Amino acid sequence: MKKKLLSMALVAAMLVGTMAGCGSSSSASSAVAITAAPAPAASSSTAEVSSAPAAENVTLNFAIWDSGQEKGLRTIADNFEAANPCIKIKINVTGWADYWTMLEAGATGGSLPDVFWMHSNEIYHYGANGMLLDLTDRISKSDKFKLSDYPDGLTKIYNINSKQYAVPKDYDTIGLWYNKTMFDKAGLKYPDETWTWDTLYSAAKKLTKNGVYGILTPLHNQEGFYNFIYQNNGKIISDDKKKSGYDDPATIEAMEYYTKFVKEKLSPQIFGDQERAEAMQNGLCAMGFFGSWNLSGFTSNEYMAKNFDVSVLPQGKTRASIFNGLGNAISATTKHPEEAWKFVEYLSTKEAQEEQAKLGVAISAYNGAADLWVSSNKTFHVKSFIDMVKYAVIRPYSNKTTVWEDKAYETLKPCFTGNQTVKEACQNTAKQMNEALAAE
Repeated sequence: MKKKLLSMALVAAMLVGTMAGCGSSSSASSAVAITAAPAPAASSSTAEVSSAPAAENVTLNFAIWDSGQEKGLRTIADNFEAANPCIKIKINVTGWADYWTMLEAGATGGSLPDVFWMHSNEIYHYGANGMLLDLTDRISKSDKFKLSDYPDGLTKIYNINSKQYAVPKDYDTIGLWYNKTMFDKAGLKYPDETWTWDTLYSAAKKLTKNGVYGILTPLHNQEGFYNFIYQNNGKIISDDKKKSGYDDPATIEAMEYYTKFVKEKLSPQIFGDQERAEAMQNGLCAMGFFGSWNLSGFTSNEYMAKNFDVSVLPQGKTRASIFNGLGNAISATTKHPEEAWKFVEYLSTKEAQEEQAKLGVAISAYNGAADLWVSSNKTFHVKSFIDMVKYAVIRPYSNKTTVWEDKAYETLKPCFTGNQTVKEACQNTAKQMNEALAAE
Protein backbone atom coordinates (compact mmCIF):
# COMPACT_ATOMS: atom_id res chain seq x y z
CA MET A 1 0.00 0.00 0.00
CA LYS A 2 2.83 2.38 0.88
CA LYS A 3 4.44 1.70 -2.50
CA LYS A 4 1.13 2.36 -4.24
CA LEU A 5 0.64 5.64 -2.37
CA LEU A 6 4.21 6.62 -3.14
CA SER A 7 3.67 5.87 -6.84
CA MET A 8 0.50 7.97 -6.84
CA ALA A 9 2.37 10.82 -5.18
CA LEU A 10 5.13 10.66 -7.79
CA VAL A 11 2.63 10.70 -10.64
CA ALA A 12 0.88 13.66 -9.06
CA ALA A 13 4.18 15.46 -8.63
CA MET A 14 5.00 14.87 -12.30
CA LEU A 15 1.61 16.25 -13.28
CA VAL A 16 2.31 19.34 -11.19
CA GLY A 17 5.61 19.89 -12.94
CA THR A 18 4.12 19.44 -16.39
CA MET A 19 0.93 21.41 -15.85
CA ALA A 20 2.54 24.24 -13.92
CA GLY A 21 5.12 24.67 -16.67
CA CYS A 22 2.59 25.12 -19.46
CA GLY A 23 -1.17 25.61 -19.43
CA SER A 24 -3.86 27.47 -17.49
CA SER A 25 -3.46 28.55 -13.85
CA SER A 26 -6.61 26.67 -12.82
CA SER A 27 -5.13 23.37 -14.00
CA ALA A 28 -2.02 24.02 -11.99
CA SER A 29 -4.01 24.82 -8.83
CA SER A 30 -6.02 21.59 -9.07
CA ALA A 31 -2.86 19.55 -9.41
CA VAL A 32 -1.23 21.24 -6.41
CA ALA A 33 -4.26 20.47 -4.26
CA ILE A 34 -3.59 16.74 -4.63
CA THR A 35 -0.18 17.00 -3.01
CA ALA A 36 -0.61 19.93 -0.67
CA ALA A 37 -2.06 18.00 2.29
CA PRO A 38 1.05 15.86 3.15
CA ALA A 39 3.13 19.00 3.68
CA PRO A 40 1.34 21.29 6.14
CA ALA A 41 4.56 22.89 7.30
CA ALA A 42 4.99 24.41 3.88
CA SER A 43 1.38 25.48 3.49
CA SER A 44 2.20 29.16 3.21
CA SER A 45 4.72 28.77 0.40
CA THR A 46 2.63 26.08 -1.24
CA ALA A 47 -0.32 28.42 -1.37
CA GLU A 48 1.83 31.05 -3.00
CA VAL A 49 2.95 28.59 -5.67
CA SER A 50 -0.55 27.30 -6.31
CA SER A 51 -1.95 30.80 -6.75
CA ALA A 52 0.78 31.90 -9.19
CA PRO A 53 -0.30 31.86 -12.85
CA ALA A 54 1.35 29.16 -14.92
CA ALA A 55 3.31 29.89 -18.08
CA GLU A 56 1.12 30.26 -21.13
CA ASN A 57 1.75 28.68 -24.52
CA VAL A 58 3.78 30.89 -26.85
CA THR A 59 3.48 30.59 -30.64
CA LEU A 60 6.44 31.86 -32.65
CA ASN A 61 6.00 32.82 -36.29
CA PHE A 62 8.94 31.49 -38.30
CA ALA A 63 9.18 32.97 -41.82
CA ILE A 64 11.06 31.30 -44.69
CA TRP A 65 10.96 31.62 -48.49
CA ASP A 66 11.68 28.08 -49.70
CA SER A 67 8.75 25.65 -49.68
CA GLY A 68 11.17 22.84 -50.53
CA GLN A 69 12.69 23.14 -47.06
CA GLU A 70 9.43 23.37 -45.15
CA LYS A 71 8.93 19.64 -44.57
CA GLY A 72 12.38 19.09 -43.10
CA LEU A 73 12.21 22.23 -40.98
CA ARG A 74 8.83 21.11 -39.68
CA THR A 75 10.47 17.93 -38.38
CA ILE A 76 13.18 19.97 -36.66
CA ALA A 77 10.59 22.33 -35.20
CA ASP A 78 8.63 19.32 -33.90
CA ASN A 79 11.75 18.08 -32.13
CA PHE A 80 12.16 21.50 -30.53
CA GLU A 81 8.52 21.59 -29.44
CA ALA A 82 8.84 18.15 -27.84
CA ALA A 83 11.62 19.47 -25.61
CA ASN A 84 9.88 22.82 -25.09
CA PRO A 85 6.15 22.08 -24.76
CA CYS A 86 5.26 25.71 -23.96
CA ILE A 87 6.62 26.96 -27.31
CA LYS A 88 4.91 26.27 -30.63
CA ILE A 89 6.48 27.02 -34.01
CA LYS A 90 4.32 28.17 -36.91
CA ILE A 91 6.24 28.04 -40.19
CA ASN A 92 5.11 30.59 -42.78
CA VAL A 93 6.37 30.19 -46.36
CA THR A 94 6.42 33.20 -48.71
CA GLY A 95 8.07 33.06 -52.14
CA TRP A 96 11.37 34.93 -52.59
CA ALA A 97 9.95 37.90 -54.50
CA ASP A 98 7.13 38.50 -52.01
CA TYR A 99 9.18 37.59 -48.94
CA TRP A 100 11.04 40.90 -48.78
CA THR A 101 7.87 42.87 -49.49
CA MET A 102 6.27 41.06 -46.56
CA LEU A 103 9.23 41.81 -44.28
CA GLU A 104 9.36 45.45 -45.30
CA ALA A 105 5.65 45.83 -44.57
CA GLY A 106 6.10 44.05 -41.25
CA ALA A 107 9.04 46.28 -40.31
CA THR A 108 7.05 49.41 -41.15
CA GLY A 109 4.01 48.23 -39.21
CA GLY A 110 5.93 46.76 -36.29
CA SER A 111 4.76 43.24 -37.05
CA LEU A 112 7.83 41.36 -38.25
CA PRO A 113 7.80 37.56 -37.76
CA ASP A 114 9.43 36.48 -34.50
CA VAL A 115 12.10 34.46 -36.30
CA PHE A 116 12.97 34.65 -39.98
CA TRP A 117 15.61 33.95 -42.59
CA MET A 118 18.10 36.67 -43.43
CA HIS A 119 20.15 37.02 -46.63
CA SER A 120 23.49 38.70 -47.31
CA ASN A 121 21.75 41.16 -49.65
CA GLU A 122 19.51 42.49 -46.90
CA ILE A 123 21.37 42.07 -43.62
CA TYR A 124 22.71 45.62 -43.48
CA HIS A 125 19.31 47.18 -44.17
CA TYR A 126 17.66 45.24 -41.35
CA GLY A 127 20.57 45.05 -38.93
CA ALA A 128 21.81 48.64 -39.16
CA ASN A 129 18.31 50.07 -38.82
CA GLY A 130 17.37 48.45 -35.54
CA MET A 131 14.99 45.86 -36.96
CA LEU A 132 16.91 42.80 -35.75
CA LEU A 133 17.65 41.65 -32.22
CA ASP A 134 21.34 41.91 -31.34
CA LEU A 135 22.37 38.32 -30.57
CA THR A 136 25.97 39.02 -29.55
CA ASP A 137 25.62 38.59 -25.78
CA ARG A 138 23.23 35.67 -26.07
CA ILE A 139 25.64 33.83 -28.35
CA SER A 140 28.61 34.45 -26.08
CA LYS A 141 26.69 33.08 -23.08
CA SER A 142 25.27 30.05 -24.88
CA ASP A 143 26.41 26.61 -23.79
CA LYS A 144 24.65 25.01 -26.78
CA PHE A 145 26.95 26.23 -29.58
CA LYS A 146 29.78 28.61 -30.43
CA LEU A 147 30.06 30.98 -33.37
CA SER A 148 33.37 29.30 -34.18
CA ASP A 149 31.33 26.19 -35.04
CA TYR A 150 30.50 27.98 -38.32
CA PRO A 151 32.61 29.18 -41.29
CA ASP A 152 34.14 32.55 -40.51
CA GLY A 153 33.14 34.00 -43.89
CA LEU A 154 29.46 33.28 -43.20
CA THR A 155 29.40 34.64 -39.67
CA LYS A 156 31.00 37.88 -40.86
CA ILE A 157 28.19 38.45 -43.36
CA TYR A 158 25.75 38.80 -40.47
CA ASN A 159 27.99 40.93 -38.27
CA ILE A 160 27.60 44.73 -38.36
CA ASN A 161 29.87 46.94 -36.24
CA SER A 162 30.89 43.93 -34.11
CA LYS A 163 27.27 42.98 -33.42
CA GLN A 164 25.93 39.60 -34.56
CA TYR A 165 22.42 39.81 -35.97
CA ALA A 166 21.96 36.27 -37.29
CA VAL A 167 23.43 32.80 -36.91
CA PRO A 168 24.35 30.95 -40.12
CA LYS A 169 21.81 28.30 -41.09
CA ASP A 170 23.31 26.74 -44.21
CA TYR A 171 25.55 27.40 -47.17
CA ASP A 172 25.38 26.79 -50.89
CA THR A 173 27.49 26.57 -54.02
CA ILE A 174 26.56 26.45 -57.71
CA GLY A 175 26.79 23.28 -59.82
CA LEU A 176 26.62 22.34 -63.50
CA TRP A 177 23.46 20.28 -64.03
CA TYR A 178 23.41 18.13 -67.16
CA ASN A 179 20.97 15.83 -68.95
CA LYS A 180 22.60 12.36 -69.02
CA THR A 181 20.15 11.07 -71.61
CA MET A 182 21.03 13.86 -74.04
CA PHE A 183 24.75 13.37 -73.40
CA ASP A 184 24.41 9.63 -74.10
CA LYS A 185 22.58 10.24 -77.37
CA ALA A 186 25.25 12.74 -78.43
CA GLY A 187 28.03 10.33 -77.50
CA LEU A 188 29.55 12.82 -75.04
CA LYS A 189 31.30 12.08 -71.77
CA TYR A 190 29.65 13.55 -68.71
CA PRO A 191 31.06 16.77 -67.20
CA ASP A 192 33.66 16.36 -64.47
CA GLU A 193 36.55 18.26 -62.82
CA THR A 194 38.59 18.12 -66.05
CA TRP A 195 36.14 20.35 -67.91
CA THR A 196 37.24 23.83 -68.97
CA TRP A 197 35.47 26.73 -70.66
CA ASP A 198 36.47 25.25 -74.02
CA THR A 199 34.98 21.85 -73.09
CA LEU A 200 31.73 23.50 -72.03
CA TYR A 201 31.47 25.48 -75.27
CA SER A 202 32.25 22.46 -77.44
CA ALA A 203 29.64 20.32 -75.66
CA ALA A 204 27.00 23.07 -75.93
CA LYS A 205 27.51 23.22 -79.70
CA LYS A 206 27.17 19.45 -80.11
CA LEU A 207 24.08 19.28 -77.90
CA THR A 208 22.23 22.10 -79.67
CA LYS A 209 19.96 20.39 -82.21
CA ASN A 210 16.40 19.32 -82.91
CA GLY A 211 14.90 22.22 -80.96
CA VAL A 212 17.06 21.59 -77.89
CA TYR A 213 19.58 24.12 -76.64
CA GLY A 214 22.95 22.83 -75.48
CA ILE A 215 23.06 25.05 -72.43
CA LEU A 216 21.16 27.65 -70.43
CA THR A 217 23.12 30.84 -69.66
CA PRO A 218 20.46 33.19 -68.30
CA LEU A 219 20.66 36.74 -67.05
CA HIS A 220 21.27 35.61 -63.50
CA ASN A 221 24.10 36.57 -61.20
CA GLN A 222 24.59 33.97 -58.44
CA GLU A 223 23.50 31.02 -60.59
CA GLY A 224 25.16 32.40 -63.69
CA PHE A 225 27.71 35.00 -64.70
CA TYR A 226 29.15 35.75 -61.21
CA ASN A 227 30.81 32.33 -61.29
CA PHE A 228 32.44 32.96 -64.68
CA ILE A 229 33.65 36.40 -63.69
CA TYR A 230 35.54 35.00 -60.71
CA GLN A 231 36.78 32.03 -62.76
CA ASN A 232 38.40 34.62 -65.03
CA ASN A 233 40.02 36.49 -62.11
CA GLY A 234 37.52 39.31 -62.52
CA LYS A 235 35.43 40.79 -59.73
CA ILE A 236 32.07 42.35 -59.00
CA ILE A 237 33.21 44.61 -56.18
CA SER A 238 36.58 45.67 -54.78
CA ASP A 239 37.86 44.15 -51.54
CA ASP A 240 37.15 47.38 -49.65
CA LYS A 241 33.61 47.37 -51.13
CA LYS A 242 34.00 50.89 -52.48
CA LYS A 243 34.37 50.29 -56.21
CA SER A 244 32.63 48.26 -58.90
CA GLY A 245 34.53 45.58 -60.78
CA TYR A 246 32.24 45.47 -63.81
CA ASP A 247 34.59 47.66 -65.87
CA ASP A 248 37.57 45.43 -65.06
CA PRO A 249 38.91 43.92 -68.36
CA ALA A 250 38.82 40.41 -66.84
CA THR A 251 35.15 40.89 -65.90
CA ILE A 252 34.24 42.13 -69.37
CA GLU A 253 36.07 39.21 -70.96
CA ALA A 254 34.15 36.73 -68.78
CA MET A 255 30.84 38.38 -69.67
CA GLU A 256 31.69 38.16 -73.37
CA TYR A 257 32.28 34.42 -73.00
CA TYR A 258 29.10 33.92 -70.97
CA THR A 259 26.82 35.88 -73.31
CA LYS A 260 28.12 34.31 -76.51
CA PHE A 261 26.06 31.19 -75.78
CA VAL A 262 22.91 33.30 -76.19
CA LYS A 263 24.39 35.25 -79.10
CA GLU A 264 25.17 32.02 -80.99
CA LYS A 265 21.76 30.55 -80.09
CA LEU A 266 23.29 27.77 -78.01
CA SER A 267 21.16 29.07 -75.13
CA PRO A 268 17.65 30.56 -75.12
CA GLN A 269 17.01 34.09 -73.89
CA ILE A 270 15.52 33.50 -70.46
CA PHE A 271 15.25 36.04 -67.66
CA GLY A 272 12.85 34.62 -65.04
CA ASP A 273 13.60 32.10 -62.29
CA GLN A 274 10.54 29.95 -62.98
CA GLU A 275 11.34 29.86 -66.69
CA ARG A 276 14.89 28.70 -65.91
CA ALA A 277 13.70 25.69 -63.94
CA GLU A 278 11.05 24.84 -66.52
CA ALA A 279 13.62 24.96 -69.33
CA MET A 280 15.47 22.10 -67.62
CA GLN A 281 12.44 20.13 -66.49
CA ASN A 282 10.81 20.33 -69.93
CA GLY A 283 13.89 19.11 -71.78
CA LEU A 284 14.55 22.44 -73.52
CA CYS A 285 18.18 22.68 -72.37
CA ALA A 286 20.85 20.01 -71.91
CA MET A 287 22.91 21.91 -69.31
CA GLY A 288 22.33 24.66 -66.77
CA PHE A 289 23.69 26.26 -63.61
CA PHE A 290 21.72 25.91 -60.38
CA GLY A 291 22.49 26.20 -56.68
CA SER A 292 22.46 23.40 -54.14
CA TRP A 293 19.25 24.79 -52.62
CA ASN A 294 17.34 23.39 -55.64
CA LEU A 295 18.13 19.82 -54.62
CA SER A 296 14.82 18.89 -53.02
CA GLY A 297 12.82 20.30 -55.92
CA PHE A 298 14.94 18.59 -58.55
CA THR A 299 14.86 15.29 -56.66
CA SER A 300 11.06 15.35 -56.48
CA ASN A 301 10.75 16.15 -60.20
CA GLU A 302 10.41 12.84 -62.04
CA TYR A 303 12.06 14.07 -65.25
CA MET A 304 15.03 15.61 -63.45
CA ALA A 305 15.51 12.60 -61.19
CA LYS A 306 15.52 10.21 -64.15
CA ASN A 307 17.62 12.19 -66.62
CA PHE A 308 19.91 14.59 -64.76
CA ASP A 309 23.00 14.71 -62.61
CA VAL A 310 25.28 17.47 -61.34
CA SER A 311 28.99 18.18 -61.57
CA VAL A 312 31.45 20.81 -60.40
CA LEU A 313 31.67 23.95 -62.53
CA PRO A 314 34.14 24.02 -65.42
CA GLN A 315 37.47 25.74 -64.87
CA GLY A 316 38.45 29.07 -66.40
CA LYS A 317 41.75 30.72 -65.56
CA THR A 318 41.01 29.50 -62.06
CA ARG A 319 38.29 27.57 -60.26
CA ALA A 320 35.40 29.34 -58.56
CA SER A 321 31.82 28.80 -57.44
CA ILE A 322 29.76 31.42 -55.65
CA PHE A 323 29.40 30.63 -51.95
CA ASN A 324 26.60 32.03 -49.80
CA GLY A 325 24.59 31.12 -46.74
CA LEU A 326 21.38 32.10 -44.98
CA GLY A 327 21.09 33.17 -41.36
CA ASN A 328 18.40 32.80 -38.70
CA ALA A 329 17.46 36.19 -37.25
CA ILE A 330 15.04 37.49 -34.61
CA SER A 331 12.84 40.55 -34.82
CA ALA A 332 13.88 43.38 -32.50
CA THR A 333 10.20 43.93 -31.72
CA THR A 334 9.21 40.34 -30.97
CA LYS A 335 7.01 39.98 -27.90
CA HIS A 336 8.81 36.75 -27.07
CA PRO A 337 12.57 37.44 -27.30
CA GLU A 338 13.62 34.69 -24.89
CA GLU A 339 11.49 32.02 -26.55
CA ALA A 340 12.64 33.18 -30.00
CA TRP A 341 16.26 33.00 -28.89
CA LYS A 342 15.68 29.54 -27.44
CA PHE A 343 14.46 28.40 -30.87
CA VAL A 344 17.30 30.04 -32.82
CA GLU A 345 19.78 28.67 -30.31
CA TYR A 346 18.37 25.18 -30.89
CA LEU A 347 18.52 25.60 -34.68
CA SER A 348 22.21 26.46 -34.25
CA THR A 349 23.15 23.36 -32.24
CA LYS A 350 25.07 20.44 -33.65
CA GLU A 351 22.00 18.25 -33.12
CA ALA A 352 19.63 20.42 -35.18
CA GLN A 353 22.22 21.21 -37.84
CA GLU A 354 23.02 17.54 -38.35
CA GLU A 355 19.31 16.75 -38.50
CA GLN A 356 18.90 19.42 -41.18
CA ALA A 357 21.70 17.76 -43.16
CA LYS A 358 20.33 14.23 -42.73
CA LEU A 359 16.90 15.35 -43.91
CA GLY A 360 18.46 16.92 -47.00
CA VAL A 361 16.98 20.32 -46.16
CA ALA A 362 20.18 22.19 -47.05
CA ILE A 363 23.95 21.96 -46.61
CA SER A 364 24.20 22.69 -42.91
CA ALA A 365 26.57 25.51 -42.06
CA TYR A 366 27.81 23.75 -38.90
CA ASN A 367 31.41 22.64 -39.41
CA GLY A 368 31.60 18.94 -40.24
CA ALA A 369 27.89 18.41 -41.06
CA ALA A 370 28.23 18.56 -44.85
CA ASP A 371 28.92 14.83 -45.28
CA LEU A 372 25.56 14.02 -43.71
CA TRP A 373 23.87 16.18 -46.35
CA VAL A 374 25.73 14.30 -49.10
CA SER A 375 24.53 10.97 -47.68
CA SER A 376 20.94 12.19 -47.63
CA ASN A 377 20.58 12.09 -51.44
CA LYS A 378 21.26 9.03 -53.58
CA THR A 379 19.68 10.43 -56.75
CA PHE A 380 22.39 12.91 -57.74
CA HIS A 381 26.14 13.25 -57.22
CA VAL A 382 25.64 16.07 -54.72
CA LYS A 383 29.17 15.78 -53.35
CA SER A 384 30.06 18.07 -56.25
CA PHE A 385 28.66 20.99 -54.25
CA ILE A 386 30.91 20.16 -51.30
CA ASP A 387 33.97 19.62 -53.50
CA MET A 388 33.75 23.24 -54.66
CA VAL A 389 33.87 24.76 -51.18
CA LYS A 390 37.67 24.77 -51.12
CA TYR A 391 37.78 27.32 -53.92
CA ALA A 392 34.37 28.95 -53.44
CA VAL A 393 34.02 32.75 -53.45
CA ILE A 394 31.72 34.56 -51.01
CA ARG A 395 28.79 36.11 -52.86
CA PRO A 396 29.73 39.76 -53.48
CA TYR A 397 27.93 42.17 -51.19
CA SER A 398 28.11 45.65 -49.68
CA ASN A 399 26.07 47.52 -47.10
CA LYS A 400 23.21 47.97 -49.56
CA THR A 401 23.68 45.21 -52.12
CA THR A 402 20.18 45.24 -53.58
CA VAL A 403 20.44 48.90 -54.61
CA TRP A 404 23.11 48.21 -57.22
CA GLU A 405 22.52 44.50 -57.81
CA ASP A 406 18.91 44.88 -58.94
CA LYS A 407 19.83 47.76 -61.25
CA ALA A 408 22.62 45.65 -62.75
CA TYR A 409 20.00 43.39 -64.31
CA GLU A 410 18.59 46.40 -66.14
CA THR A 411 21.95 47.70 -67.36
CA LEU A 412 23.25 44.27 -68.38
CA LYS A 413 20.12 43.06 -70.17
CA PRO A 414 20.93 44.89 -73.48
CA CYS A 415 24.05 42.77 -74.00
CA PHE A 416 21.98 39.59 -73.54
CA THR A 417 19.41 40.77 -76.08
CA GLY A 418 22.04 41.95 -78.55
CA ASN A 419 21.10 45.63 -78.32
CA GLN A 420 24.43 46.68 -76.84
CA THR A 421 28.01 45.43 -76.71
CA VAL A 422 29.14 43.63 -73.58
CA LYS A 423 31.74 46.30 -72.91
CA GLU A 424 29.19 49.12 -73.06
CA ALA A 425 26.74 47.27 -70.82
CA CYS A 426 29.44 46.47 -68.26
CA GLN A 427 30.69 50.05 -68.24
CA ASN A 428 27.15 51.34 -67.69
CA THR A 429 26.71 48.83 -64.88
CA ALA A 430 29.96 49.94 -63.26
CA LYS A 431 28.87 53.57 -63.43
CA GLN A 432 25.53 53.04 -61.68
CA MET A 433 27.13 50.70 -59.15
CA ASN A 434 29.87 53.19 -58.26
CA GLU A 435 27.24 55.86 -57.71
CA ALA A 436 25.34 53.51 -55.40
CA LEU A 437 28.48 52.55 -53.48
CA ALA A 438 29.45 56.21 -53.06
CA ALA A 439 26.03 56.90 -51.55
CA GLU A 440 26.46 54.14 -48.96
